[in-house]
Amino acid sequence: MTATTAWRADPYADALRSGRGPLFLRRDDGWLLPLEVERWCEAPDRADRSVLARCRGSVLDIGCGPGRLVAALAAQGRRTLGIDVSPEAVAHAIRLGGTALCRSVFDPVPGEGRWDTALLIDGNIGIGGDPAALLRRLRQVVSPAGTVLAECVPVDVDERCEVRVDDGRGGRGAPFRWARVGTRALAGHAGRAGWAVSERWTVAGRAFVALMPQSSSPVASGVRR
Repeated sequence: MTATTAWRADPYADALRSGRGPLFLRRDDGWLLPLEVERWCEAPDRADRSVLARCRGSVLDIGCGPGRLVAALAAQGRRTLGIDVSPEAVAHAIRLGGTALCRSVFDPVPGEGRWDTALLIDGNIGIGGDPAALLRRLRQVVSPAGTVLAECVPVDVDERCEVRVDDGRGGRGAPFRWARVGTRALAGHAGRAGWAVSERWTVAGRAFVALMPQSSSPVASGVRR
């Protein structure tokens, strides 16, 4: 079962329709990662706004979910597109006023090679279970001088695993590959994919990294808060 199919599972769609959890990613060993459905369905918070402030030019939100960031950027008059493999998420984003397509980032994407900023927020650096492969794909999607803004796990972790969407009440989706990385691990994966870290910052306990093509930007070691 592919991740594209798994994210269409009823537990995820049901949570987006109701705007609330509980919802988790569940490993086969029983470990649960809570998913912040309520936050995803609300207006952008202070940490989100720190990402929006760093967006430049046209913006592609990869794994846009219910569309809070796409809608906020659209309200600013930005050229913005959200893509997500969940039809329910895409429909929600459109209802908020954003433009969104039901599409995997590994499929052909409108405007390939011309997006100025790509977003990987809410753990979406984990899409496909291989951060380096995802970032290599983004070298094709983003413009030659474009930026990737990615959210990391705020602890030192580099994990690839098989998970399912789980509602904590017996409802589970099909298994798919996922990844969780902290800032140090992401910097390593980015370097192997041709990206350099240009900025790191944290807001409200959430950690973010800005990436530029290696030929365009040196690595910055500072952390902004």
